[in-house]
Amino acid sequence: MVEILSDMPAHTIGIRLSGKLHDKDYQTFVPLIDAEIAEEGKVNLLAQFQDFEGWDMKALWSDIQFSTTHCTTIHRIALVGEKDWEQWMASVCKPFTMAKVQYFDVTDYDKAVAWLAEAN
Repeated sequence: MVEILSDMPAHTIGIRLSGKLHDKDYQTFVPLIDAEIAEEGKVNLLAQFQDFEGWDMKALWSDIQFSTTHCTTIHRIALVGEKDWEQWMASVCKPFTMAKVQYFDVTDYDKAVAWLAEAN
C-alpha cells in the first residue's frame, strides 16, 4: 500500500510504503512524481518503509521500469526504514540511479526530511 505524505520540502514527493506493493500502487505515486518533474525538472523522493513486505511480481517490474525511466530526473532519494534489509536495499539501488541516495533509520525521519530540503 502507498500513502502520500504531506509536509514535504519543496520539490519533494513523500510516500509511505507498507505491506506488499502491487502494480496499482505505482499508479498512485508515479503520476505525482511525473507532474513535479514536468513542472520543476527534477524532484526529490522520500520513501518511508513501514511494515514493508516487498513487491508482487508485477509491482517489481513496475519498480524496475520506474527506476530506469526516472534515473536522471530524481535529485535525491531518502529511504527511511526499520529493517536491515531496507538499509541494504539503499546500497543496492545506488548504481541504478544518478540520484544521491541516503538511508535513514525511522528514528531519523526528521533528518531525512532536512537532508532533502538541503537540495532545494
